[in-house]
Amino acid sequence: MKHKISVNGSSEFIKVFKSLDAKSELYKEINNALDLLKEDVFRGDKISQDLWPKKYIRKYSIHTLFRYELSHGWRLIYTIYGTKLEIICTILEVLPHKEYEKRFGY
Repeated sequence: MKHKISVNGSSEFIKVFKSLDAKSELYKEINNALDLLKEDVFRGDKISQDLWPKKYIRKYSIHTLFRYELSHGWRLIYTIYGTKLEIICTILEVLPHKEYEKRFGY
């Protein structure tokens, strides 16, 4: 049996996403990425646990962490969790490359 996949966003992500111009390239690309994640939550790259920012562990109690690369160095950071019937993908943040590097200590 195939799991139902739900994609949602943290309040931080939603605030940034809603602030974007709906006609902008970034908005459209994020929207497209969300659609793709609804089909396959494993499209992103799994981030090694030793690189997880403590902020995500404390704030979201994550057990998995993934990165989905967007154009121009932007990244969607998300976690997945689920039940026997449903997989839930929560977008934690969308970050430009410099902020991404800072967040992950590169």
